[in-house]
Amino acid sequence: MNLQKPNANDALQTKNRSRNIAPQSGICSRCIDGCKGNCDLFHATFRGRELLYPEPFGSVTAGADKDYPVDYSHLNIMGYALGAKGIAPDPDKATFPAVNTETQYGVTDKVKMKVPIFTGALGSTDIARKNWEHFAIGAAISGITLVCGENVCGIDPALELDNNGRVTKSPEMDRRVTEYRRFHEGYGDILVQMNVEDTRNGVAEYVIDKLGVETIELKWGQGAKCIGGEIKVNSLKRAIELKKRGYIVTPDPEMPAHQASFKAGPLKQFERHSRLGFIDQEGFMKEVDRLRQLGARRITLKTGAYPMRELAMAIKWSSEAKIDLLTIDGAPGGTGMSPWRMMTEWGIPAIYLHAMAFELCERLDKRGLPVPDIAFAGGFSSEDHVFKALALGAPYCKAVCMGRALMIPGMVGKNAERWLRNEDGGLPSTVSRYGTTKEEIFMNYEVLKEKYGDAAKDLPLGAIGIFSAVDKIKVGLQQIMAGSRNWAVPHISRKDIFALTEECAKITNIAYVMDAYRNEAMQIIDA
Repeated sequence: MNLQKPNANDALQTKNRSRNIAPQSGICSRCIDGCKGNCDLFHATFRGRELLYPEPFGSVTAGADKDYPVDYSHLNIMGYALGAKGIAPDPDKATFPAVNTETQYGVTDKVKMKVPIFTGALGSTDIARKNWEHFAIGAAISGITLVCGENVCGIDPALELDNNGRVTKSPEMDRRVTEYRRFHEGYGDILVQMNVEDTRNGVAEYVIDKLGVETIELKWGQGAKCIGGEIKVNSLKRAIELKKRGYIVTPDPEMPAHQASFKAGPLKQFERHSRLGFIDQEGFMKEVDRLRQLGARRITLKTGAYPMRELAMAIKWSSEAKIDLLTIDGAPGGTGMSPWRMMTEWGIPAIYLHAMAFELCERLDKRGLPVPDIAFAGGFSSEDHVFKALALGAPYCKAVCMGRALMIPGMVGKNAERWLRNEDGGLPSTVSRYGTTKEEIFMNYEVLKEKYGDAAKDLPLGAIGIFSAVDKIKVGLQQIMAGSRNWAVPHISRKDIFALTEECAKITNIAYVMDAYRNEAMQIIDA
């Protein structure tokens, strides 16, 4: 197993000097007194807690690079020469463009999506704020769900609270919802997440009553970290403001020593953290009932890379509460705002967690109890990943949640907009080889122009980038589904994948390559 080095990584902009590294500690085998760097410990000597996070914080997306013993690459996809599910087995009809990639989730008031993917939670981070227009409109025109993450109201500079600390005005949240709805056409939905602070601040009441949001997502955690969300702030005044709003801010911005350090220069940023949530069944059920009484049409739950015990709670309680979608996010995950070592070393890896989820869902199903619609998350980026996840979790898994894979096209498209204005040196050769105008560079621009007419000029290029990336996943998924003879998402089954190793087969209970369809093969030979 190729493990990453724990004392040097590009995410932290550090590296080892020595050619030989102690495998567990990551420390150079020959550490010299007088070395001028550049490992984690060298940097931590000067910058301390800054070395917890990928750099530059707020401007990068970072995913952990630990190589687990088994991951989704240990599954392969079946292709068949026999049969067709969901269409007549006619070569003139059963073409790959005829594959229907639509999916839906929910108990009664279902949400349809054009492609079985949706965004990860895009909350109070700078990455989400700076790129929101691109992310939101991109999701809307692609016909997929968008998750507005935690703490958006809580960090809004223009936030207004009543005497009880409840939100009465949040221009940033207003912007988040409005941007998605500008081009929303009935496919997908905007989910607003709730954590401890959001609940205390009355965010659900605000977004349901004032903005007409229909879906609230309760959050237990994610695959990248086992603590609450964090951001960094560059202003002492802002740090004190967030502390007074009830957040955990470290170092304490009200301590004279930290204020002096900030003014002198070595302390450059403060961290704002959310509180840890603590779950119990009675409290969970009461909160679901409360949200429904407030007017939420749908309630979803996002849980993280916790052990099987918490996973069972999420599945069973979601069943009893009639939760509309349960997203199960495996390690490593991450969009760059999590402590790096935590992101790398914490939590149940995605394929292990998702295999557990199927086992628990099946057990619930066999007892005759309703199984909640499931979505899998945790390091997915391409159409083959989507197919494998849907197959591993079939028939319970309805969609795949993607973080960085949907953020990156939004950021690249946004930057192309800047480059076309001759900012930052103009178009790089990696882009100019396609042309020098947006019409030439984006192959789907004319498609969107034909659909939206004059309104197409209002589409930010990051949104067009996301549309193009989703289109690539859709067409790639159509090809894979046709090859596996599935002409609609509900037809995908666990028999459509196989394990390449016996260890993977043991973990997932998916047939080992040498055993898959063996009985059928022997019957043919022996007939």
